[in-house]
Amino acid sequence: MARMKERFLNEVTPALMQKFEYSTVMQVPKIEKVVINMGVGDAVQNSKVLDSAVNDMQLISGQKPVITKAKKSIAGFKLRENMPIGVKVTLRGERMYHFLDKLFNITLPRVRDFQGVSNRAFDGRGNYTLGLKEQLIFPEIEYDKVDKVRGMDIVIVTTAKTDEESRELLTQLGMPFAK
Repeated sequence: MARMKERFLNEVTPALMQKFEYSTVMQVPKIEKVVINMGVGDAVQNSKVLDSAVNDMQLISGQKPVITKAKKSIAGFKLRENMPIGVKVTLRGERMYHFLDKLFNITLPRVRDFQGVSNRAFDGRGNYTLGLKEQLIFPEIEYDKVDKVRGMDIVIVTTAKTDEESRELLTQLGMPFAK
């Protein structure tokens, strides 16, 4: 799946240099990392739920996830400080490009009634956040083995200075934005 990285170097970089009139290749925005986060609120009552979330995340990303813990105690949610409440993975390098290629070309088109991803999910500094409602859209997840449908957030962190540069970078890489 080095296809996306080669495409970035051979096609996307020259196109971005021409569009934004950069003077050197080093000014061209790149994707730094992809962070996948899955909140597991049920883990407060049942710690076994976290194990299945870890397994799902490992299948999806191809990397062992880190268990995230609560920063504060919240009595209303029966939550104590340092209780495990989620899992996250940070992808870089080859794994990151492999995951993005899979996400853009296989996973997102499997979403029911897919019209494209939102154009407005940029944070003002060139990073993009995508929320998914279920982990079932990933081809690695077997429907019969899922105990509960869980959503996740995917954050694509770029070196772009503006949202416009970031949008152009992701469009060139093949992200299916809504028309």
